[in-house]
Amino acid sequence: MGLRYFIESSMQKSSNTRVALLGCGYWGRNLARVFRELGVLERVCDTSSTALEEVGKRHGISASLDISAALDDPNIDAVAVATPAATHFEVVRRALLAGKHVFVEKPMSLRVRDGKELVDTANKVGRILMVGHILQYHAAVVKLQELIQKGELGKLQFVSSHRLNFGKIRQEENALWSFAPHDLSVMLSLIGQSPEKVTCHGGSFLNHSVADITTTHLDFPNGVKGHLFMSWLHPFKEQKLVVVGNRKMAVFDDVEKENKLMIYDHEVGWENHEPVARKTDGVAVALDLKEPLMEECLHFLDSIERGCSPKTDGEEGLRVLETLKACQRSLESGSAVKLGNLSSSEFFVHESSYVDDEVTIGEGTRIWHFSHVMSGSKIGSNCSIGQNVTIGPKASIGNDVKIQNNVSVYEGVTLEDNVFCGPSAVFTNVTNPRSEVSRKKEFKKTLVRKGATLGANCT
Repeated sequence: MGLRYFIESSMQKSSNTRVALLGCGYWGRNLARVFRELGVLERVCDTSSTALEEVGKRHGISASLDISAALDDPNIDAVAVATPAATHFEVVRRALLAGKHVFVEKPMSLRVRDGKELVDTANKVGRILMVGHILQYHAAVVKLQELIQKGELGKLQFVSSHRLNFGKIRQEENALWSFAPHDLSVMLSLIGQSPEKVTCHGGSFLNHSVADITTTHLDFPNGVKGHLFMSWLHPFKEQKLVVVGNRKMAVFDDVEKENKLMIYDHEVGWENHEPVARKTDGVAVALDLKEPLMEECLHFLDSIERGCSPKTDGEEGLRVLETLKACQRSLESGSAVKLGNLSSSEFFVHESSYVDDEVTIGEGTRIWHFSHVMSGSKIGSNCSIGQNVTIGPKASIGNDVKIQNNVSVYEGVTLEDNVFCGPSAVFTNVTNPRSEVSRKKEFKKTLVRKGATLGANCT
């Protein structure tokens, strides 16, 4: 038996599933309220005793400072994770390995590699993994998906989303990561595929390392174009999704109290061989409006009860995460980023640079303009490779290495972790080079130990 029925505030237990909430912050309080109304909330956990006392007393349930109290409890079937995003991977992983079904707020993790591990772990232990992309459960979005599937809008051409406000201003994540996951989730769902290329630009006005506004353009394989505008430095609140088809246009305005979804039968005619826009009045679409968070939590419980994959499962969350990471790389580099192998590898290579086959590059590494990494070379994680750098073939570079502009790291050279190479530093692997005599079998090895610094122009 499913759980799709109207929820009264006085309802009692709607499911046999017992849920623990991990994280009682701003959004965790909302989850506590809804799961309590559904009669399934058994325990709340948080590292803040103040938050625990507030939520625990309000709902009259057990509270713990350690999540182990929930994960080790055999009576807890599932957990809802609303801890800080940086903790999601470890918390979700622990919960899955403890045999719990997991609902995790966005983003599911901060790294694609970790997201994949969570999906694999959920599959291995046979537990539900659901990501909190709440807009997917809004009645307007559900109806919009239905209209698109029925062909009411015709062939999709353009999807645009604006999420703007003055505050809530964050310091730990930029506007892209704070606002865009929900909109990306909806956009990818409506279009039915992931983008093949993204271009993201932003501006940092309050903190030089945190973008307060971002604009993102997305190119999809089927020809559809996407656009995202995110900002917490905007004079008014706007949460608007526009979907343009070749027959009709739809606007979902979540700020509107009524008529949240409008359909426009605009068309383009021709007069004297020139295109003329012909506008029509919008038609409001009737919606059975329910609280999206309630619908989302119900869907989680229903998925557990029926043993089926939720709409926003781990795979869906992973697609959104891959797109977010590509957008972040574009934001940092100022250049377009193609999804594919690079999106899953989590390193950045500028489009003017070239990486040969059979090269290993670690997560977080950035390779900038006009550089060349030759076959057989290995580069660790979180390295910074400057402009006009040549590496290899068969060179070995550790983790957290910084190589400034115009450096050549030849075969036989090994740089251990945390090495710094100043601009135009020179490595050589032959003691007596001759143009007419091949010395390839005589290459000498150079080992630069951990933490060493090589100054500019040194040989």
